[in-house]
Amino acid sequence: MTQMDYKYSLLGSAADDYRKRPLLLQVDDTPMNLFAVLEVKRELPRRWSTLGCFRKIRLYSFLFGLAVMFLIMASYILTGDKKGLLLTPSPYHFSSLVSPGPFAFNLSSVKDYAHIKLVVKSITSKVEFRSSRQIPELKALVNSEPHMFSVIPRKFLPSVKNPCWYEEYTGNITSDPYRTNLYARYSKRFRTVFQHLRNTFREHLFHHDGKLYRMRCLPYFYIIGQPKCGTTDLYDRLRLHPDVKFTTFKEPHWWTRKRFGIIRLSEGFHDRYPVEDYLDLFDQAAYQIQGNLTANASGSPSQPNIIIGEASASTMWDNNAWVYFYDNTTEGEPPFLIQDFVHALQPDARFIVMLRDPVERLYSDYLYFGIANKSAEDFHEKVSESLQLFEGCLTEYTMRSCVYNTTVNNAMPVRLQVGLYIVYLMDWLTVFSREQILVLRLEDHASNRKYTMHKVFDFLNLGPLTKEIESDITRSPASNTRRPADKNLGPMLPITKEILRDFYTPFNEKLAKVLRNDSFLWENNSKL
Repeated sequence: MTQMDYKYSLLGSAADDYRKRPLLLQVDDTPMNLFAVLEVKRELPRRWSTLGCFRKIRLYSFLFGLAVMFLIMASYILTGDKKGLLLTPSPYHFSSLVSPGPFAFNLSSVKDYAHIKLVVKSITSKVEFRSSRQIPELKALVNSEPHMFSVIPRKFLPSVKNPCWYEEYTGNITSDPYRTNLYARYSKRFRTVFQHLRNTFREHLFHHDGKLYRMRCLPYFYIIGQPKCGTTDLYDRLRLHPDVKFTTFKEPHWWTRKRFGIIRLSEGFHDRYPVEDYLDLFDQAAYQIQGNLTANASGSPSQPNIIIGEASASTMWDNNAWVYFYDNTTEGEPPFLIQDFVHALQPDARFIVMLRDPVERLYSDYLYFGIANKSAEDFHEKVSESLQLFEGCLTEYTMRSCVYNTTVNNAMPVRLQVGLYIVYLMDWLTVFSREQILVLRLEDHASNRKYTMHKVFDFLNLGPLTKEIESDITRSPASNTRRPADKNLGPMLPITKEILRDFYTPFNEKLAKVLRNDSFLWENNSKL
């Protein structure tokens, strides 16, 4: 190949699927393992009247090619990046991109089935589950998030089932208490909710010893995951229970994203949402709890057992922001996880996890978040590319560090890691007891909603319901089902399903063992 034959192009489609991500730079058919966000192509020289001009253009083109390569190498050296480099600013800072591993192949269609099987075999041979992780000390957590710990007390009101407390209000009583709330800034729908809260704020202030107090609450329980596993349907049914209240909208994503300033994954970082903005989302429910306390004190009937829920499906798994805010002192693994902070503030919190066959979850995730050119063949190619990236990471790092590797997670065109349920669950079990986490299967919920909802009611210690209310909760149509256009695309290719089944099997086996329930092997499930 001569210098004139060099041609740079981007691996990956021009239309991103559901978030911007770095793309691989390729020279001819050889991956260079470099980050890139532009395409460089050399135009062929036009026909000139003289041979001298033609030779001059050839020379200039050659020099231009050398200049481009020089800039690439200069960027590589200046960034000190061992595996990849940034050519233009990105919404995120990527420390490195793992090599594609020893099984590099063309990711088109099903031609490289044998190679993909080798990649999966290589991955499964490296799967290991450590019994525990090093839990950070409380002092380290407080030093990391001092403001959060200064706002939320260590003890809550003893007369209320939900974790609540009275916070002294020192602001101007005539000013807008929600004027700086970032949740209200980015959504018209949320601004409408805050307008209602704003109008009733002063009447809910509590006077005591010449001071003003407002009631603050955290959730009694969290629906923490996983995406495309039925959390919306569970949320919609629980909202019908008279003793259950939720945030002003389903998924605040505060623990995983908003407190770090992530609004949309494609936009990089904005201002970090303070914990007060998050607590504002529970004000509607807090007012009701406060009203019940007041009624109870006066001898009138009350409902002291009202509880608040929060349903961000990212809470269980999404720790992608850690690399930008915490020191990498743990060999590529996060020093702090979301659950460490939740446990430090709410050691008695309860959590509900809804899971489904990870193979079907991934395809549903792809159909839901994909933008254009969706097809079973395109899904297959994206799965193949993601498997190669994950396998490449495992050649240098531990399995757990690859699951939490922000660079790999952002580079994979489909979210393979979300279906590695056992990795996340084991980490949650390092700080919370098994009794505090209810794990359900979407397949069971879809076939017998009454059974799963009763398990949820028992888990949350909710009282009995009338037959009419229970019927409304259990018989209403399923929420957030697959769109008709996506149904028309049909199922994934059998070859893709087989590859994914092999990939997820060792993780499912460990999950079934930890939960002591073989149904989590998903061996005989029909497609939902």
